[in-house]
Amino acid sequence: MRKCALLYNPLSGRRWKRRVADVEAVARVLRGAGVEVSTAASRSFEEAITETRRAIESGCDTVFACGGDGTIHAVIQELAATTIQLAVIPFGTANALAHDLRLPINSVKAAQAALYAQPLRIALGRIEYLNFNRTIACRYFTVAAGVGVDAHLFYALTAGLKEKLGMTAYYVKAWHLWWTYHMQRFQVEFNDEETGEQRALDPTQLLAVRIRNFGGLLRELAAGADLSRNDLRVVLCKTENRFIYLWYVFRGLIGGKWQIPEVELAYTRSLSCEANSGRIYVEADGELLGTPPVRISIVPDALTILVPP
Repeated sequence: MRKCALLYNPLSGRRWKRRVADVEAVARVLRGAGVEVSTAASRSFEEAITETRRAIESGCDTVFACGGDGTIHAVIQELAATTIQLAVIPFGTANALAHDLRLPINSVKAAQAALYAQPLRIALGRIEYLNFNRTIACRYFTVAAGVGVDAHLFYALTAGLKEKLGMTAYYVKAWHLWWTYHMQRFQVEFNDEETGEQRALDPTQLLAVRIRNFGGLLRELAAGADLSRNDLRVVLCKTENRFIYLWYVFRGLIGGKWQIPEVELAYTRSLSCEANSGRIYVEADGELLGTPPVRISIVPDALTILVPP
């Protein structure tokens, strides 16, 4: 690492009132190791994209996403298919990718870990969808993409509630949706990598997962998912029974391995979704994107990420 940029959102995540001071503490660690460092604040997805592009054009070999999964999500849109390294300083609310990489939550320790980290080339998920302007768009993702109930959670979750309550906001809104959300089915088609079969289902929820450990209460949401794999671990909830959903979440909470009826896990390299009717939402890395039709696929050898020893 010779030259890097620290990209951060000054208004989001935990300790946001101390964000500038925390970023400067990270910068001091890196400069102390002889790394040329620049910092840039970005208050939106579009600004993060612009600042990442500027970092690449200025000759940075590493871009630090100083934030949560949303900040990382923005940065990888520009880093995908390049050799520029991604490093993560976990300033966000959930920090799912940071948990999976076993990064220190303390920002200074995370910066120190980055100095000794090894570059790992990984695959990225890619999702095509219909955005809210009714045009086809696409994004890369590192954590997961979802269609159905979980995406409705991000549709219903306000930025103010998230800022005020942090992770508690997710749990409160998820519990509310569990009681009130009307389950809607949609069509999914995919090739099952384990059986070679072409499958067609009509679930109420789909998750295409890339990471093993989400951290927090949920931890392992999709057993068998791993960043080192060149495929997607798909979770398909084929039921409208709310208690099956609750039972599956409970299994994740305690790390159980038993089978849940009407919840299926599979490996695939691509899948497609079509809405039957009603309003079905789509998300990736916790960012609300739009609606079906959706195509989710894997892009091998797409990103270099710094992983601590």
